[in-house]
Amino acid sequence: MASLTIQPEMNAERTGAPLALYVHWPFCISKCPYCDFNSHVRASIDQDAWREALLADLAHEASLLPDRRLTSIFFGGGTPSLMEPATAEKIIAAARNHWTASNDLEITLEANPNSAEAARFADVAGAGVNRISLGIQSFDDQALVFLGRAHSAAEGLRAIDAAQSAVGRVSFDLIYALPDETEAGWSASLDKALSLGTEHLSLYQLTIEPGTRFATMVSKHEFEPLDADTSAALFEMTQERTSSAGLPAYEISNHARCGAESRHNLTYWRYHDYAGIGPGAHGRRLGMRTVRHRKPENYLSAVARNNHGMVEEETLSPIDAGREALVMGLRLAEGIDPAALAQRLAAGPIVEPQATERLIEHGLIVREGDIIRTTAAGRLLLDSILAEIAV
Repeated sequence: MASLTIQPEMNAERTGAPLALYVHWPFCISKCPYCDFNSHVRASIDQDAWREALLADLAHEASLLPDRRLTSIFFGGGTPSLMEPATAEKIIAAARNHWTASNDLEITLEANPNSAEAARFADVAGAGVNRISLGIQSFDDQALVFLGRAHSAAEGLRAIDAAQSAVGRVSFDLIYALPDETEAGWSASLDKALSLGTEHLSLYQLTIEPGTRFATMVSKHEFEPLDADTSAALFEMTQERTSSAGLPAYEISNHARCGAESRHNLTYWRYHDYAGIGPGAHGRRLGMRTVRHRKPENYLSAVARNNHGMVEEETLSPIDAGREALVMGLRLAEGIDPAALAQRLAAGPIVEPQATERLIEHGLIVREGDIIRTTAAGRLLLDSILAEIAV
C-alpha cells in the first residue's frame, strides 16, 4: 500500500469553511446505453435562457451559504463541453463574486473527446477552466461502439493532446470489465493509459444500472456481464499497476499522482458542504440534502417562478448524516476517523465496534491509530462492509 498523502479535514468551522460548487449541464448528443445520469437529448438548446437560469439558481444558493471559501467548481453532466464557453465564464465569475475563491481554485469541466468539442478546449480554458476530465472510456473502436460512444479511439488520443495543450491538469475515464474482456486486453489498455502523461485517471468497472439500455439488453440475454472472478482479478491488476506507475488509488476508482487528486470530489467523499445547481443536481448544505428538478423544462419553469430550481430540501438527522459520511469516507484510501467524524456531525457512534473487529480479523479493514480504512480486498466488498459496520 502506498503511503497516504491526503489528510482528513475534520472539525472545520461553518463560517469560512471550504465550499465546492457543482453545476449540472443536462444535455448530450446521444444517450449512452450504460448511463443512468440525468442526461437528455434535445434538438435545440437556448443557451441564453440556460445561462440566466443557472446564474439565478447560483445566486439563490449563494444567499444561503454566505461567507464561505470556494475551493472548486465542477461542470458535470450530461456533456458540459456542449455549453458555450461564455456561459461557463459567467458562472465562474458569478461564483467568484458570491464567495471568496481560494488562490488555487480548481475548475473542472467534463468533456467528450469528439473533434468538435476538443476544438473548444482552448476557449473553455480562456473562460477560466483549469482542469479537463475526458470521457475516453476505451482505446478500442469496437468497445467504443459497444459503449455507444460517438468518438473513435484516434479522436480520443487527439483530445487528450488538445486538453493537455489547453490546461495544466487533465484526467480521463476508462471503463473496463466489459463482456469477455481478458487480463491481457486490460493490461494493454493500462499500458496505454499510463503512457499518456496525465496526472489523474478514473477507472470504472462496467456496472449494469437499472433503467439503462444495457439493463434491458442483459435481461434479454443479448450479452452477459463479465464474471465476478475475472472482474476481481482486473480490479487487483489495476490497483497494482497504477500504484507502481505513481498513480495510486486514492478512492476506489480514482487514481492520481501526489497532489493531483480531484479536490472537488474529495469534498464529497470527506462529507463537506457543496452547492449543487442545474437540473437534477444534488447538494449538501448546512446539514441538509438539496435536490433540483431533473427534467430540464421543469427546472427552467421552477427557476422562472422561484429564482431557484429546488424540488427537495431534507434536513438529515445526525444518524443519517453519520451513515452517509461513513459510506463516502470508506471509499477513500485515507480512511476515516470515526470519532472525529461523529463529533463534527454531532452524531453518536457511527461504527459498530464488534463488527469493526470482525472485519479487521478478516483482513477487510485495518486500523491505524484512530483511523480505519478498507484494504484492497475490502474495497471489493464495500457494500457488505457498510451493511455490517454501520450503527
